[in-house]
Amino acid sequence: MKKQVIEYAGVPVGIVVPDQDRLKFIAVKYHVHDLDEQRFRNADEVKLAIRDLLSRQQAKPIHV
Repeated sequence: MKKQVIEYAGVPVGIVVPDQDRLKFIAVKYHVHDLDEQRFRNADEVKLAIRDLLSRQQAKPIHV
């Protein structure tokens, strides 16, 4: 395993780096910072977590 850029909707949002037997996500975009330093089994799992996170963020009501 080596480091890998993670893109979402064609935009680089972070990288994964090997960390023992997992991949550690390093966020480079603010909107995915909640996932920073979390560990995943593979890059697909990271992408699913990003999709779920962004879906939850969009579903939050806006308070004015």
